[in-house]
Amino acid sequence: MPRVKAKCPKYAASIAALSAILLSGCAYSPSISVLGAYFPDWLFCIVAGVALTVVLYLVLRRSQASHLLWPSAVVVPTLVTLLSLAVWLTLFQH
Repeated sequence: MPRVKAKCPKYAASIAALSAILLSGCAYSPSISVLGAYFPDWLFCIVAGVALTVVLYLVLRRSQASHLLWPSAVVVPTLVTLLSLAVWLTLFQH
């Protein structure tokens, strides 16, 4: 039976080294223990972002400045994202 030579790409070693370096950042899993169960940090950040958006909406509506949130289909998800990322950067600096 003839021997078959495997052909490797020219840059296989550099691709393997680069992927090992990039994947080493996945070693730490940020999570919070709540009554023995572990939840990811981003889950708490999203909940906080939604809550802060509701508070901001209520404050603007009470001050009769809710017209600033027009079009709400664009502004509300943007505010949730912005406030969630702000909570992430403020509370979870690893």
